[in-house]
Amino acid sequence: MVSVESLSLDDARAVIAAGEQKAQENGQPSNIAVVDHGGNLIAHVRMDGAWIGSIDVSINKAFTSRAFDITTKDLAANAGPGDQFFGIHGSNQGRIMIFAGGIPLRRGGQVVGAVGVSGGSGEQDQSVAEAAAAAINGK
Repeated sequence: MVSVESLSLDDARAVIAAGEQKAQENGQPSNIAVVDHGGNLIAHVRMDGAWIGSIDVSINKAFTSRAFDITTKDLAANAGPGDQFFGIHGSNQGRIMIFAGGIPLRRGGQVVGAVGVSGGSGEQDQSVAEAAAAAINGK
């Protein structure tokens, strides 16, 4: 039997809090989503002023990172015309996001979930996601 660890609600709250702090430093409100090992939503926050249209994007960035255990930034780098993952954004009922802001969350080298951030530029989303992920990945 394989034992799989996942994230708790307290873990998700810590990830979101770290992300919110970075988004405030950036001056760009964000949507921040955390999914568990199975890609299921644990928690989501839409900061005051964050785009409503970015809610689904943040959730789907987290799903994408967990589904493929890769950052969405790295996936995007291989999803252009002629690249090995070209067209992947059309898979999984269109849930695959191929731009920065999604990062797998690891504990003890094992993927236990993911975070997805949307609401700013790709660089802003990535910086918020990196800060959020550090709440788990840095342990």
